Amino acid sequence: MSSQITISVNGESRDFAATANIDDIVREIAVRGRYAVEVNGEILPKSHHSNYTLKAGDIVEVVQAIGGG
Repeated sequence: MSSQITISVNGESRDFAATANIDDIVREIAVRGRYAVEVNGEILPKSHHSNYTLKAGDIVEVVQAIGGG
């Protein structure tokens, strides 16, 4: 089994360790503040980020909330 997997993060192919979870992605792309994560078209609650192990081919979208006014 390979120690690396390729997933799509915000439309860009990226390689991660086969044991990577959503928290690892958030750290890697340096998201700060409020954000939401979608995996394969489904919103993943923040309480599941650390125990969702990514699979090769997963499509992950990370959206950061931006305030304005």
